[in-house]
Amino acid sequence: MYFIYFGKQVNPTIGLFIEQLEKSADALEDYGISVAMVNCTNEHIEKYCTGEKLMKKVYLFRGGNVLKSFDTDTVFDVNAIVSHVLFTVLFDEVRYVHTIAELQSVERAAKGKADIVLGHVQVLGLPEHRALMETAFVYGVKYQFVLTTGGPVLTNMGVEDISSLTAGLWFLHCKGASQSQHSDPCPHTALRRALTTLHIYTFLQLMEAPLVVRSQSEASVEPSEVNMVHSHLQVPLLFLFSQPHTVALDRVTAQTLAWRLRGQVGLVLIHRESPDVKIPLEYNAAYRLPGEGSEVKYLILNNLEEVIDLFRDESTPEEEEDDDNWATLDVLDDEVAESVYRDRGQSLDMDAVTELTADIFHSAVAESDYTVVLFYVKWDAVSMAFMQSYIEVSESLEDADVSDVELAVLDCGEWTDVCSAQKISFFPTVRLYRPQEPSQPYQGMLGTESLNRFIMLSRLVSPVLLSSPDEVTSFLKGDLYQRHAAIAPVTVLGLFSSTADAGVSVFKEAAKALRGETMVGLFADRQAEIWAVEYSVTLPAILVSRGPTGQTEAHSLNLSMPDQLVTHIQRALLDTFPELTVENLPLYLELKKQLLVLFVGEEERGRKENRVLEDMRSLLNTGLINPYLPCWIHLGRTPAGKAVLEAYLGFLPLLPALVVSQLATGGEVFHYPTGRPLMVQPILQWLQRVEDGEEPPTGVIVDEKWMPSMPFYDFLSVMDQEVPGYASQRSAKTKTSRIERAEGEKSSSGERQARAGAHNPQGSPTTKPPQTPHHHSEL
Repeated sequence: MYFIYFGKQVNPTIGLFIEQLEKSADALEDYGISVAMVNCTNEHIEKYCTGEKLMKKVYLFRGGNVLKSFDTDTVFDVNAIVSHVLFTVLFDEVRYVHTIAELQSVERAAKGKADIVLGHVQVLGLPEHRALMETAFVYGVKYQFVLTTGGPVLTNMGVEDISSLTAGLWFLHCKGASQSQHSDPCPHTALRRALTTLHIYTFLQLMEAPLVVRSQSEASVEPSEVNMVHSHLQVPLLFLFSQPHTVALDRVTAQTLAWRLRGQVGLVLIHRESPDVKIPLEYNAAYRLPGEGSEVKYLILNNLEEVIDLFRDESTPEEEEDDDNWATLDVLDDEVAESVYRDRGQSLDMDAVTELTADIFHSAVAESDYTVVLFYVKWDAVSMAFMQSYIEVSESLEDADVSDVELAVLDCGEWTDVCSAQKISFFPTVRLYRPQEPSQPYQGMLGTESLNRFIMLSRLVSPVLLSSPDEVTSFLKGDLYQRHAAIAPVTVLGLFSSTADAGVSVFKEAAKALRGETMVGLFADRQAEIWAVEYSVTLPAILVSRGPTGQTEAHSLNLSMPDQLVTHIQRALLDTFPELTVENLPLYLELKKQLLVLFVGEEERGRKENRVLEDMRSLLNTGLINPYLPCWIHLGRTPAGKAVLEAYLGFLPLLPALVVSQLATGGEVFHYPTGRPLMVQPILQWLQRVEDGEEPPTGVIVDEKWMPSMPFYDFLSVMDQEVPGYASQRSAKTKTSRIERAEGEKSSSGERQARAGAHNPQGSPTTKPPQTPHHHSEL
């Protein structure tokens, strides 16, 4: 295996990383992993020496395959490098659990076969994580190693204040447990010392030592002459003296004490009647501290708690965590988890929502006209990040005097039976409950505005039954529901010639399914022919109104199933020339069309912006760009668009910029030449050259899989470990060599560019275009 960094210039930050990388070489060599650095100035490797990831990534290779790439911010020192690399190498050996159910599953599989070593680290990449991974590398064949980063698992292990425990280790005695004890947890012993490699090694040796030293007749030597593994491991020894008439009771006492002191003290049971043992009769116990020449001290013990107190670990408290130092470290891969971790000291005002339990769930959802329930788990970062937005929605509804909606939360980590009955399969999940009706899932963005819009629209009757042409006109203009016009500018009206039309019932079912998305009206009357004639459609039909200033579009209906009609209406709601935002982008990507994107900036204001957009709409009216989805991104309102544009082209061109992005067909990106007028005929001619292969691509979107940021986020692999073949939807393509795939893409891209260059030797004028297509990950 090879751990390789590709770089060019060395700035102070990179210099510090390279220094740590060099120091890690000796440590990784012990595990058969070689460390190397490639100077991309001297040795240019196309896959790794180009693009925005250069100097920010370091790669772990097995042969020619990339096992994982790491951000240099993640592997920031020797401990982080060794721990993350070994974690990747041991991905199949070290199980990751976050719930009690997951740990119980591992225990059931291990009973009668192997003991379990459960480690907890609050943050990956620190010395404790390294110590655990190094131990797992050595003892992974002997024990089943399990890792957790907190949550209910710690509570299950008896940790009272989980926030104060930065690292911990437990030995689960599962090998001696019977499979018949299916539901009983394995007995466990906690490591009561700092999580270092030496302490873990010592602890595992103690777990292998006999619980109580007993030969056929127990120990029959003086306490000072006892020599056992505990002495070599610098662990105190406790001696209990047995008499013939109390042997059975003494053995039980010794077993009980040994379990409570396991890992801290070695226990020896000595027969007082042996001729080789000369112990004063008044004493019933003794102990010897570790260290050469340590004396045996005799004592009288009256109960077990006296022994426990004698050896109670009076370890010094951990130094308080320096939050200021942690605030400067970016050690978490997941940005949402990072934000939740940094805000962990801020308490949420849960008084604004109702906290449900299994006892009150059904009565609570039956009492209110509308009950919105957030199903969450405390260990899920997205759940906790969304919780604040959820509380803000509750407060905004209260401020708006909305009294018929109750917002509630239910912790699925505590009330698993309720979540199982409600078929909750992911977190967070939001559902709207109405009495005597099936629940309605919320599928929008996890934000305050989007959820508030869903709730307000869900309170409306759907469909709104209209009885006259005047009501139809008022509905289409937004006058009928002025309060909701701002949150639902697009409305849908179903037109039928009669209420007896068979399609009316189907439309009503579809309208119910669309509650929360848009306002839906229904006009079933002969006078509906008026609008059918005006918009040149046959009944039944729908009218999609985009507000008083927008246009109204008509679509005929020929669908027999409600779900088909829902899909048809959702497609009709999409704009023909949309402004792309973070919220609506997934809806338009589902169309699987090439994107014809116009990027405009803050400087294109007023008349200039309107003129550019009108020219693009004129292009749409020609009917010659059906293979494309014309759209636009305002970089002022959607700042993420700037990063998209730069990733597409490899540079930031002058604005406005027109780009063709072939996400669904080859991944090539084409940039309309800067300086040419954005007018209908020049754009059509340029698109024709793109289709004919006469226009060289400016960039290429590499078709590579988005792998989990950390090994334990690969839930498909976790499912495969639990039930082999369960996650079989993964194709063999995901296991192919990324390097080989990249080389193939590079070759085919080069052929396309050469072909394009043959048609257009001079190229097209642009501002600082790269000489070769810019490769980057799909956005």
